Amino acid sequence: MGLFGMMRTSVSGMQAQSNRLSAVADNIANSDTTGYKKFTTEFAQLVAPGVQSLSTSEVGSGGVLTDLRQSVSQQGTIAYTNSSTDIAISGSGFMIVADTSGSPFLTRSGSFIADGDGRLVNSANMALMGYNLENGPVSAVANGFGGLEEVSIRQFELIATPTTSGAFQANLPSEAAAITGPAPSANAATSEYTSKSSLVIVDNLGAEKIVDLYFAKTATNTWEVSVYNQADATPNAGFPYANPAMTTTTLAFDAVTGQLTAPASVTFTIPDGSATTLDLSDMSQLAANYTVYNSETNGRPPSPIKQIDIDEEGTMFARYGDGSFRALYQIPLANVISPDQLTAQTGSIFTEGQDSGDIQIGFPGDGNLGILVPGALEQSNVDLASELTMMISSQRGYTANSKVFQTGSDLLDVLVNLKR
Repeated sequence: MGLFGMMRTSVSGMQAQSNRLSAVADNIANSDTTGYKKFTTEFAQLVAPGVQSLSTSEVGSGGVLTDLRQSVSQQGTIAYTNSSTDIAISGSGFMIVADTSGSPFLTRSGSFIADGDGRLVNSANMALMGYNLENGPVSAVANGFGGLEEVSIRQFELIATPTTSGAFQANLPSEAAAITGPAPSANAATSEYTSKSSLVIVDNLGAEKIVDLYFAKTATNTWEVSVYNQADATPNAGFPYANPAMTTTTLAFDAVTGQLTAPASVTFTIPDGSATTLDLSDMSQLAANYTVYNSETNGRPPSPIKQIDIDEEGTMFARYGDGSFRALYQIPLANVISPDQLTAQTGSIFTEGQDSGDIQIGFPGDGNLGILVPGALEQSNVDLASELTMMISSQRGYTANSKVFQTGSDLLDVLVNLKR
């Protein structure tokens, strides 16, 4: 073994231990960083070019190489928080985030809060990406980021939902006498009816309006239902209304069972509102008083968002001040065949690596993807005890290699001074 070879080998050993100490330092510094994945340093023997096998005379002619690896696939501890917009992943997969330029990245750091524009951003100012559910359920684009948009609650902060459907169930008294005067559809001051109910309807701007439902028995097993806008009624009188009925329909009941045979619903449109279909299929005509059993309509007047909720399948809901819910976004997860080969970027984010495999996108719980844990964060997977042990080991290794170098230097001095 030559002196210069010994010194080169010890230098590579010091460099290797220095690299491992750098990884340890980075791990310890990020031990409290949400979603951080620790680095490990792997050593490999270095053989000098041309050396096919190590004989006694060739020992020390190479050195050591280091390979830095990141334990991306290793799950960190999940810790629960008090924020409903914090998201952890239990299992494999990554959330998709985007920077200010719209470039997508993968991350396990889910400490999201709303910024001034209503976007949900994490501690690295990366915006969470999701599929908008405004037009109904969606399907994930399996091999790309198409269809994803920044999750923003601002556009949903104050929104009104007009009434489009409802249900009304009541019993009409079979023993009631048929009316003899004008039916409600005539809209006369002398119009007669058997029973009446009113319903609250929400228009397109979220204003609540009331509609009056008049039921008049016109013949045996036959009734007429008319729907009026209460705003058109004569004060303290009702009929006549300023405008005709929004709809008038004849109801027919089975003489034996007393159940409604036709039609099953009525449709009407209030001013500044949407077409509303009222389900009447459960109406009955029995020998009992007029009794309303169920009356419901959809639609919601303007109400602010009180809280954002996310379920483990990735559906994000807005909980409004009036207690209603609305599905806003579907949060997908992305994964690759070899997560440990992803390329790490500043901010606990990753991009597709040369050997990581292609990115595949799906919803939480699908296939081998994990599920979301709302109101929680994934902690760093750094084990401080192991890192401190590694630090001591690296320090000893570095010192030993430096001693080898120093010994070689001393021997070289002896060699140089032989002529004296």
